[in-house]
Amino acid sequence: MTNQIILKFAKKGILLSPEAYNLINSSADPIDLTSSVIVKLKSGKYSNEDLLPVTEANVKKMMKELGLIKDQPKKEQSSSLDNFKQTPSTQNKQTTENTKLKPETKPKTENTKLKPETKPKTENTKLKPETKPKTEPKTKEENKSKPNLQDPTGYPDKHVVKIEDKAVSEDVKNKYKRNQMETNVNFDNFKIITDTSKKSYTNGEIGNLIEYFQNRYKKLSNILSKRPELRTFQKINEITENQTDLNLIVMIRDLRMTKNGHYFIECEDDTGVIPILVSKDNEELIRASAKLMKDEVIGIIAEKRPGSELAICKNIIDPGVPRMPKKEMDFSVVFTSDIHIGSVTFLEDAYSKFIKWVNGDYGNEEQMEMANNVKYMIIGGDIVDGIGVYPNQDKELAIKDITEQYDEAARFLGDVRSDVKIIITPGNHDASRVAEPQPAVPEKYAKSLYELNNVEFVSNPSMVSLDGINVLIYHGRGIDDMVMNVNEFSHERNDLVMKEFLNKRHLAPLYGDRTPLASELEDHLVIDQVPDVLHTGHVHINTYTNYKGIHCINSGTFQTQTEFQKIYNIVPTPAEVPILYKGNYKQLKFID
Repeated sequence: MTNQIILKFAKKGILLSPEAYNLINSSADPIDLTSSVIVKLKSGKYSNEDLLPVTEANVKKMMKELGLIKDQPKKEQSSSLDNFKQTPSTQNKQTTENTKLKPETKPKTENTKLKPETKPKTENTKLKPETKPKTEPKTKEENKSKPNLQDPTGYPDKHVVKIEDKAVSEDVKNKYKRNQMETNVNFDNFKIITDTSKKSYTNGEIGNLIEYFQNRYKKLSNILSKRPELRTFQKINEITENQTDLNLIVMIRDLRMTKNGHYFIECEDDTGVIPILVSKDNEELIRASAKLMKDEVIGIIAEKRPGSELAICKNIIDPGVPRMPKKEMDFSVVFTSDIHIGSVTFLEDAYSKFIKWVNGDYGNEEQMEMANNVKYMIIGGDIVDGIGVYPNQDKELAIKDITEQYDEAARFLGDVRSDVKIIITPGNHDASRVAEPQPAVPEKYAKSLYELNNVEFVSNPSMVSLDGINVLIYHGRGIDDMVMNVNEFSHERNDLVMKEFLNKRHLAPLYGDRTPLASELEDHLVIDQVPDVLHTGHVHINTYTNYKGIHCINSGTFQTQTEFQKIYNIVPTPAEVPILYKGNYKQLKFID
């Protein structure tokens, strides 16, 4: 304990007088008090003379400001990292520089990651003891009939029940400690690039829906027209009777496989409709066609016989993304989502450990150094479990009031050090409208969170610039549509779905399926600007891949396997937190 306290102060260039050290060490929680004192000393209120050394009087003054009882008996400290592991993503197929470190040992080499007393685990043995092994892959018919991951009934999600507008209680406010401290960290380079919270322009009429699809086509057509093969694309109504070679940018109106194994695609643009046939003899195009979805916009190179309306497809061109250059990062970003505070299956102990780690109070020396480098925390939706999201949800709730759920979230996040900016987007369990794009969580329901001085609320989806690193945050309901309609995709391999989002340059192309989409005058789910990071959640399963220089991260959950997931053998990866540590992917696990 002595070394931990002195080391934390020394790293910040602060010396302690013996009396000040004894006072801190005899407190109820010496490590927490150490972090709080450091934050206050670095807030700008104290001069350099106050730091060399810090006196007992100054520590007493700070303890008084923090409302701590000075003579409280010292708590017995438990082993700091008994349940803390650092593991690589189970889905990442690349080297991610993860190191599994035991708490008190020095970092091990890559060949000695496993503890001596454990047997090497394969990827398929990382299931929790109480869960059953996954079943064999489902047939095409079974895959198509799978229900929505977050909707046990298979019915469309219902809007959050309206409740009484409540003020933040003094009890809730008094729970905040570290968040109220001033910080001199510069967040001038944090920018919100896109946020649709106050850009909802629709009255639900059919004219709005027409404008929505016209806007989608226009946006994606502009992207596709920059491809070399499509720079001279033509409109459907410009095709002459004797023309044979076609270069088109179209929206898929209908898509089906014929009884002979060909794909028949009915395509349209803003001038007309044309049928396209993909021959079963072209295996590459058949594989590409199997990933197509209605309502997406693609490029088509085709050949048409004179006098025939039907064209034979020669190439399918996705909007795609260019390779992104690597950007230098001298800070770190933590990615979380699907915390589900208020649920009986919320992992409170693991989340508490996570908060302690962010504050630099938990982990071994290397892990605490990672924590000290964290500048941003992203929460990509479902911070709470919500109310009335699905029938009989109240039976699975520990907190049955939506405002109290957000108050509990504020209790946790209010203890995060104030030099970490927290960005929160809504998910389908939050108190925002169900249809995407979802505006930011309203202050009406989450006043306690809005009072935290380092929290930013943005829409789902949204894009933010973290000191020049552009992060596209999307909760991820579009993953359900991909999984249910394309046999190649699964919830477990949602990293492949994220790659497809980027190729299609759209987060939910299929309109009117499991992902409810608002018929805005603009399609805000088109990926206009290519991000450096694409962050999703929703499916409760961590994955990671790097696609053309873009970090594709799904941050998993802080909720154990639900009854619904047990029925459908969906095995979550709870309490595994992804981090971009100075640009390198890491993943920490806060549960056995």
